Amino acid sequence: MTKADLKIKWNKCLDKIRSNIGEERFVTWFSKIEPLELSEDKLVLLVPSRFYMEKLEDDFSNILMSAIRSVFGSQIGLTYEYFVVTGDSDTKVKFDSPKQSKVIGHKLERSISNAPIEQRSEAFDPQLNPALTFENYMVGRSNKLPFTIAEHIANHPEKADFNPFFLYGSVGVGKTHLIQAIGIRIKERNPRAKVIFLSMRHFQNLYFNAFKNKEIPQFIHWFQGMDAILFDDLQELSNKTGTAEALFPIFNHLHQNNKKLIFTCDRPPMELDGIADRLIDRFKWGITEPLESPDYELRRKILEFKSRRNGLDLSDTILDMIAHSATTSVRELEGIVMGLYTRSIAENEPITPQLAEKVISHLVKKVERKIVNFDMIVENTAEFYRLNPDAIFSKSRQRDIADARQMIMYLCKKHTSLSSPAIGAKLNRQHATVLHGISTITERLEVSKELTEAVASIEKAMLG
Repeated sequence: MTKADLKIKWNKCLDKIRSNIGEERFVTWFSKIEPLELSEDKLVLLVPSRFYMEKLEDDFSNILMSAIRSVFGSQIGLTYEYFVVTGDSDTKVKFDSPKQSKVIGHKLERSISNAPIEQRSEAFDPQLNPALTFENYMVGRSNKLPFTIAEHIANHPEKADFNPFFLYGSVGVGKTHLIQAIGIRIKERNPRAKVIFLSMRHFQNLYFNAFKNKEIPQFIHWFQGMDAILFDDLQELSNKTGTAEALFPIFNHLHQNNKKLIFTCDRPPMELDGIADRLIDRFKWGITEPLESPDYELRRKILEFKSRRNGLDLSDTILDMIAHSATTSVRELEGIVMGLYTRSIAENEPITPQLAEKVISHLVKKVERKIVNFDMIVENTAEFYRLNPDAIFSKSRQRDIADARQMIMYLCKKHTSLSSPAIGAKLNRQHATVLHGISTITERLEVSKELTEAVASIEKAMLG
């Protein structure tokens, strides 16, 4: 196929993708992809970076492969190429998509549903993402214990410790990454180990196919042959009686034979509804561990890793700003890094605190906050600087009092509807003095880590 023909066909793929995901997402994630070549069974795409490739794999793999196979043929696979160093051909890397089989049916589905049990191949897709390793998992105080348990299980699968391992926590805190890392480490140490990762919804779909084809015994038998099963989002099992009944003998068999059972969930076992007590009791046989939202130290560490991996040189001020703003999940942090990356490329802008603030405002979910007024700002600022509030209204030019006064001006401008003259009137200061104070704090925030932390601390005290 000539380059021109390849380009024509690729444009047809792009048209299908654009109609499914919308113009804005299309321009961000697909306009910079270039088709390089087409062999008998593989399309090679050049993408801007590893970050782009991972985004395509995580968020767009189904629509991408569906479009490719509808245009190039149902057996076509996908390979990505990217430069580790932009423009340097010596640093080009190739990566075969591990998800390319999903669109036309998982290998697992074919091996369970479409052939007699005695004819099924032992080769199947374990559904493990090679990027989700222990080495790529950032560890801090808030997740050290679950990480330690997970690594112990992965390094010593022959031991009966921590079986089952039940990991729970809110969305985006890293549960999936951690249990995938267990599977990857087990396979690294023993490539013949039968390990599979699957969401509970996927397990339900497989069960439904087996039920429809009257293959429930074969379905159960196939899973009983695993060395480790990593179940994601166990809460999806709620009120799925048939699926739970099939899981019960699978669980019993693997546990009795010291095979690994790993579960993630959004809540601990005792809070699950619509699941039989006998199954919930079994989840408690091993160890149940919460995975908490990352603390500040860990958020900072994750940001440094993600930005470094994507070739971003973020200043300490910007890292602190993001770490203080995105407090609930790893996904929020990744989303902000991604937003900075794409905006700086698309708009050809340097990454400044102002750009970071813009990205944060679009990506961090706004929560109901207290209504902030002048008195609250004075009270919390005075407490932070360990001052008597009355001193702020005095004529004193002592350094700490002056700093507190300028902080109040800045926070009033940011959190209230007060005009600059109104702020000046409340503080017994001239309008020009207020403008100077706001400008001083704004400029210092770009270079002062200490001041950034001070603003965050006062805001946290006010807003909760």
